Amino acid sequence: MKAVVADPTGGAENLKVFDLPTPEPGEGEVLVKLEASGVNYIDIYFREGLYKAPEQPVRLGSEGAGTVAAVGKGVERRVGQRVAYAMARGSYAEYAAVPNSMLVDVPGEISFEQAAAVMLQGMTAHYLTRSTFELRPGSTCLVHAAAGGAGLMIVQLAKIAGATVIATVSTQEKAELARQHGADHVVRYTQQDFVAETKKITGNRGVDVVYDSVGKTTFYGSLDCLRPRGMMVLFGQSSGPVGQIDPQILNQKGSLFLTRPSLGHYTSDPKELRARANDLFQWLRNGKLKLHIHKVYPLEKAAEAQRDLESRKTTGKLLLKP
Repeated sequence: MKAVVADPTGGAENLKVFDLPTPEPGEGEVLVKLEASGVNYIDIYFREGLYKAPEQPVRLGSEGAGTVAAVGKGVERRVGQRVAYAMARGSYAEYAAVPNSMLVDVPGEISFEQAAAVMLQGMTAHYLTRSTFELRPGSTCLVHAAAGGAGLMIVQLAKIAGATVIATVSTQEKAELARQHGADHVVRYTQQDFVAETKKITGNRGVDVVYDSVGKTTFYGSLDCLRPRGMMVLFGQSSGPVGQIDPQILNQKGSLFLTRPSLGHYTSDPKELRARANDLFQWLRNGKLKLHIHKVYPLEKAAEAQRDLESRKTTGKLLLKP
């Protein structure tokens, strides 16, 4: 099979297409013939070596959708069944062996592209807005990088929960996209101070929660946007790691809460995983959740897809098509 790997870790130029043996599903595993694979910042972290992988060359891709090609011992699934998954690396490929416990069934009305696009970022938005800080009617949140794949999902799921959404973006095009997906207020951080604007919008109270995937360049400003006892949710670092933090700053800024969550800890229970996926598929079916797929690339263009994602010029979701 064809597969894209990082050999060695480093820049996007290190991504190479290899001919590898098609994996054999082990006990409790399913061999998935991939029809679409998501491109995410976590793939870049593994490519760069920021996140350490045990194997060399490093397998990339953390979400995909396709059909069951074979099953391992102890798995009760039929060949041809439509499935999707997230948080199992190796989806930049034609086939992937995935633990059955990580798979969800894909309804017939949902395309493979939709399923691949919603798994990692959609379930990230789900756990952030439903579990890490449970948004309710009357809640106010600040969403950074709101026109990105995860950002657009968070904006929409926050609105489904009844929250008020303040979104930050870099361009007018992204501002319009965030508004189209439900953002109540949009701040162009390239032209406006997002801290001052957030305080102005909230009458100097601050927001209940900040969802921050940017990291280094927004972290301390995000803390300044929170109300006393508000929550800072740092779930990515597209601008670089935040670095060391003195916990005393949380006291000084209002007895704040700080969390650095991971999708894996919110989907490790198969029942919880399926419940989150079922919500997302239902919202897709009834039109409450809209996907914005920016571009679909052939597998051999994975390096181009990652460069486009890193450039921050894209909006919505990027996919690979094996």
